[in-house]
Amino acid sequence: MGRAGRLLKSCHVVTELPQALARRCLRLRFEARRGSAVDAVVIGVAEPDGVVLTSDPRDLAALADMATGVTIRAL
Repeated sequence: MGRAGRLLKSCHVVTELPQALARRCLRLRFEARRGSAVDAVVIGVAEPDGVVLTSDPRDLAALADMATGVTIRAL
């Protein structure tokens, strides 16, 4: 298995978005006043205490500041 495969094995994959999580993502986006709906879902799924890897940390960092324990790491 290559590096990408190992990385994916360590990821939390969400196939459905429960209503409570969707509402949390909406609140994060409203409070941060930045980022897309997809960005908000990424941060919402990472709560609590998750790490998000990204090549564009600006909007995600603004959302993570409103989240519980989410860390953004730039690639």
